[in-house]
Amino acid sequence: MILLLDTQVFLWWDSGHAALKGDARGLIEDLDNRVLVSAASIWEIAIKRRLGKLDVDGSPAAAIGANGFEEIAILSNDAERAGGLAWANADPFDRLLAAQARRLAATLVTADAAVRDYEGVPVMWVG
Repeated sequence: MILLLDTQVFLWWDSGHAALKGDARGLIEDLDNRVLVSAASIWEIAIKRRLGKLDVDGSPAAAIGANGFEEIAILSNDAERAGGLAWANADPFDRLLAAQARRLAATLVTADAAVRDYEGVPVMWVG
């Protein structure tokens, strides 16, 4: 199985937050699954950190490898597809993650209910 962690889930995993439990935690821990983190999430963290909306220690980019995850780049096709998604959720980072999940046939692991409206994106809800 291919899992794409949204930004919040990645941060919960990295900090050992209790909100991430059950099936999602088990699937992320399962070494048979590919666990991906998008460069879009690192960008989102950097922006929120700069604005004072997020307090994260260390390098989120370094945390991808430290957790045994795989980083995925943002492709121009991802950006184009994200721009064409229905506007039920205007968050550009969520839209980009949904586009990447579709391209990679990955399950988007998220605690964000707004993502459920993206057609063709398998979602695992956590929280």
